[in-house]
Amino acid sequence: MRPKRYNLIMMFNVSVVTFSLFIVLMLALNPPITSENLFWRKPLVGIVFSLICVSGIFAAFFPKHCTGTYHFQKEGNNLASRSFSSTVEGHHLSCAKFSAHVIHARNHTLCAACTGLCLGAFMTLVGTDLYFFCGWCYEQTPISAVLIGMVGVVFGFLQLKSMGFARLMLNAFFVVGAFLILVGIDELTHNIFVDLFLLALIVFWILTRILLSQWDHWRICSDCKSSCEARKSRKNGVQDLRRNP
Repeated sequence: MRPKRYNLIMMFNVSVVTFSLFIVLMLALNPPITSENLFWRKPLVGIVFSLICVSGIFAAFFPKHCTGTYHFQKEGNNLASRSFSSTVEGHHLSCAKFSAHVIHARNHTLCAACTGLCLGAFMTLVGTDLYFFCGWCYEQTPISAVLIGMVGVVFGFLQLKSMGFARLMLNAFFVVGAFLILVGIDELTHNIFVDLFLLALIVFWILTRILLSQWDHWRICSDCKSSCEARKSRKNGVQDLRRNP
């Protein structure tokens, strides 16, 4: 049986994400009347967003160092660590049930989601430099950027049902979508407080996206009937969590 608190955490986070997207839509349709044309507004927002992107790239290259391969494992479980170290490929288990989570490039196996997030982060770093530091202006209607961005964020959360390169592209679109929302709202409001609020939302979206992926990994293993060592370690880890919440 799945620990109920994990499901409750996911339900809460997804509810907050849904509500925050509604707030973004309201900001786009009814932007604040007051605006601030502070000369340091764009550079500051650009620096913060760039740091978020760089942190995301680092997490994509070194996922175990940032969040752990499996969030729901009890930390310090030596048996789990030994089992996963010998059965992990592309930081996913070498199991057919995780085949949709990876892509193969020549002789390398890569996590499709992490690769997509990394690709999206590199793309948005270029856009961040152009918009926040080089004076580039979004030539289309800002609301269109917000709407396209919202679609990208939603698809990023729905990517669990996709496979391989489709999963990669949806995760890249997720990051680009967050950038388009930030640019569109900034064009509409020119308000530092709104920008910082959006940056906080973007961080929450990313953390929820990571948590959702980790929850999906745990769900796959907990529903599996295989007797592999990795599943036994996962089961032991969950039992430890139940005894020591």
